[in-house]
Amino acid sequence: MKNIYYLIYLLFFKNTAEDYRPYALFFPKIRQFLVSHYLQSCGKKLRVKSGAEISPNSIVGEDSELGTRCLIQANVTIGNNVIMGPDVKIYSRNHKIDRIDIPIQKQGKDYLKTKVGNDVWIGANVIITAGVNIGNHCVLAAGAVVVKDIKDYSIVGGCPAKLIKMR
Repeated sequence: MKNIYYLIYLLFFKNTAEDYRPYALFFPKIRQFLVSHYLQSCGKKLRVKSGAEISPNSIVGEDSELGTRCLIQANVTIGNNVIMGPDVKIYSRNHKIDRIDIPIQKQGKDYLKTKVGNDVWIGANVIITAGVNIGNHCVLAAGAVVVKDIKDYSIVGGCPAKLIKMR
């Protein structure tokens, strides 16, 4: 049944109107229903913005939001009370590059778990690379490229993301 919800979401409701549009009607509620029913695990009060793409093999906590046009791969865990701006990318796989005698595209991929803690604000256009753990109560500034674990209460920004200050 989860695959049917996923297919219906992708084919018919993924790109429906945002909740702030007067013609949004019931589309935000349908997106929420479908996504919450196809995820591996999902807390209450999920908000799903238009164009959000999240793997069925992901976990989202309570009262969290999937930003407009976000891309979230499999093996990603998102905590409670997480908000994200538009165009956020959260990855969980990388190409292998260990061997120089084989083209990169033929070396396969590494699959890693990526985790976002509770009460995190992920700004617009943030990229979180595979295997990174974001602590609780963090702020990731718009456009940040997060390549290393982030400690609790950190505010980070830049490319690669660096500590700006602690909350």
